[in-house]
Amino acid sequence: MTQQLAPADLAAATLRDVAESTERLLRTVVELTPEAVAEPSGLPGWTRGHVLAHIARNADSLVNLLETARTGVEIPQYASESAREEAIQQGAPRPPAEQLADLEASAERLAQAAAALSPEHWAVQLKHRLGYVFPAYEVPAKRLGELEYHHVDLLADYTPAHWPAGFAVDQFDLLAQKFSVPGLPAVALICDDIEHRAVIGDGPVTLTAEGPVRALAAWLSGRSDGDGLQVREDGGPLIDHTALPALPPMG
Repeated sequence: MTQQLAPADLAAATLRDVAESTERLLRTVVELTPEAVAEPSGLPGWTRGHVLAHIARNADSLVNLLETARTGVEIPQYASESAREEAIQQGAPRPPAEQLADLEASAERLAQAAAALSPEHWAVQLKHRLGYVFPAYEVPAKRLGELEYHHVDLLADYTPAHWPAGFAVDQFDLLAQKFSVPGLPAVALICDDIEHRAVIGDGPVTLTAEGPVRALAAWLSGRSDGDGLQVREDGGPLIDHTALPALPPMG
């Protein structure tokens, strides 16, 4: 029987991944020119500067949640949705050096906030800005997702193919479960590089999508339209990836 890790141990393991992911992001940002920061990102309506500002402010929002876990005094993740949006808009036009300094400083604040927690704090229940409740030990995983997904969104030569294997597998599992809901056409997902598969949607399974776990996670997360996946209907010959259903946002 696999022994379950304690909340503090789960957090510590993911924090190591967060540190490595942060370093990869910073190496990308160092290479950005002022012109590149102002160019469109992979997110509609956002430049690369918007993405960078969001990543920094997300770190500070998670500091608020960790402070809640440590002190027992509830601090909202963001003061308000309008304040969140305003901070991103204000931070977007900054030159690369300022973006980089902000990313470094906010990442350090988050690391220090995590280091200040005692083991029991990691089991505290926290309220996400969207209203749902989750344990503090999931904060590092949420940060890792922000880093890896938005690094791809920068459109700066970091793609889902660069995702760490563990992250890709975790996201495949998480999103496959999330999309196993009524109202979505059923699709069987088969990883061809690991022994992993899942079914999303409901009803009879007529479509099958096969490919590397990173490619499947990219499609599930909206970072790919499914191009490159091997798609079949009713076990027949390969068909175009556009036969895959549109997926709802990750949320």
